[in-house]
Amino acid sequence: MELKRKIAKNTLVQIIGKALSTVLGIISLAIMARYLGASGFGEYSTIITFVSFFAMSADLGLTLISAQMISNPEENQDKALSNLFTLRFFSALIIIGLAPLSVIFFPYDSGIKTGVLISTLIFIFPALNQIPTALFQKNLKMEKVMASEVLSKTFLVGFISLFAKLDTGLNGMLWASVFGSLIGFIILWSYGQKTAKIKLEFDFNFWKKIIKKSWPLATTIILNLLYLKGDVLILSLFKNNQEVGIYGASYRAIEVIGTLPYMFAGIMLPIFTASWIKQEKEFLNKVMQKSFDFMLILALPLMVGTQFIAGKIMTMIAGQDFSASGRPLQILIVSTSLLFVSSVFSHIIIAIEKQKKVISLYLFTTITSLILYFLLIPKYSYLGGALVTIYSNVVILLGTIWVVKKYTDFLPKTQTLGKSTLAVIGMAILMFLIPKEYYNNNFLILLIVGLAALFYFSLLYILGGINKEDLKTFTPKIK
Repeated sequence: MELKRKIAKNTLVQIIGKALSTVLGIISLAIMARYLGASGFGEYSTIITFVSFFAMSADLGLTLISAQMISNPEENQDKALSNLFTLRFFSALIIIGLAPLSVIFFPYDSGIKTGVLISTLIFIFPALNQIPTALFQKNLKMEKVMASEVLSKTFLVGFISLFAKLDTGLNGMLWASVFGSLIGFIILWSYGQKTAKIKLEFDFNFWKKIIKKSWPLATTIILNLLYLKGDVLILSLFKNNQEVGIYGASYRAIEVIGTLPYMFAGIMLPIFTASWIKQEKEFLNKVMQKSFDFMLILALPLMVGTQFIAGKIMTMIAGQDFSASGRPLQILIVSTSLLFVSSVFSHIIIAIEKQKKVISLYLFTTITSLILYFLLIPKYSYLGGALVTIYSNVVILLGTIWVVKKYTDFLPKTQTLGKSTLAVIGMAILMFLIPKEYYNNNFLILLIVGLAALFYFSLLYILGGINKEDLKTFTPKIK
């Protein structure tokens, strides 16, 4: 029960923190999109997506491996964290540093190439932050990470507002992101050093151990990047900046939401790992089922509700120039909802150390997705790219479920899926019956969202999809 309370408290802290961070992220998106316009935001999207290929490749699987390794009671925590940090530091410098060198060979104008050079700094600091984040995940003390994230986003909004007022252009928006990223790094590391002694350490035998564990995950991350981020870059090669901007704005909105499943799965990873090592199969199955149910309960209303308000929401956030962003958002939210569920299974695979078993799955998904991107994007633009993301996430979801079933004998029960589906149908009927003119008022849209969410969870409670025990779990007693 104590562990259950800790998980609940940690989850509640992160939900509150992510809610604040999401609001700040939407505000920064709104200011930036309105200032840059569709074409300028298209350049911004191309730059950030290009550098993110290198930044996420530089992860090398160390983010998740860190949480897994220090969750093992046989590991020396300070030694593990120090070597993980050192390896992370040099890999980030080298791999992210390749971005401004590689962009020279792409047919982009000088403004985008300069932006790529500036943006390498945006990704360096979060890369280093992943090591103390793993420490706080393991100790179920994510309030430190949330405080760092919220404060850095607050400063980001301030810098973006200032630089927009000073009319510093696209590069000013990029420098604002650099400064926000730096502040987040300083805050989190000041917290981290109070909990563990993290320093540069060169134990190459330990590095071999890390790499042996991380290379399969690093391979899947790179393949994952190709099929998840390839659409924006391929779009930038075939279409103009305005189309990239329209798609990029909806993608940015999705990315803000898409951090939620990884946040929760990150909380659960140390629990999955410890339960697997101790061979507590009954407890592990229960935790996996609860995680699956929780993600379903969140994903279904998000997917369905967005269909009613996508265009209005994008116009509200980014301005009239981005009214067309609603259509790709309606498609992308479906793929993101699938990601909510698949993130649970991908983290279970890491916990049981079966990363090698999914390399072929990710390779197949990457190759087929890239083929579909090149076939559909030239003809159907961003709508073609968005549709392929659904295909890729369906394949990954089914594949990861199969791998987990094979090695743990766990197959999720679907009672909650049925009850959540009935509740979301009720919510959809409610949103359909609300007069369409109400959706033209920004304030009323927010009220409709709140009413729909309340109606959904009330129906789910009546249907037994959630119960009093679940509610108690998420209202922990603070001692």
